[in-house]
Amino acid sequence: MVAEVTGWRKSSRSHQDTDCVEVGRTPEGGAAVRDTKDRGAGYFTVSPEAWRRFVTALKADRLG
Repeated sequence: MVAEVTGWRKSSRSHQDTDCVEVGRTPEGGAAVRDTKDRGAGYFTVSPEAWRRFVTALKADRLG
């Protein structure tokens, strides 16, 4: 089943570049990620818990 994704947004740090990703919200509170260069190619989704762990690791600079 394809999730209905809303609220697509691009990082404010990406400026006007097209070489970045966009993040949207899934109905269950998770996230969807897609490439801004090829939005029609689709996206992948992650659960709310996986997204929280990912963002926490980013903020803690644990991803190198």
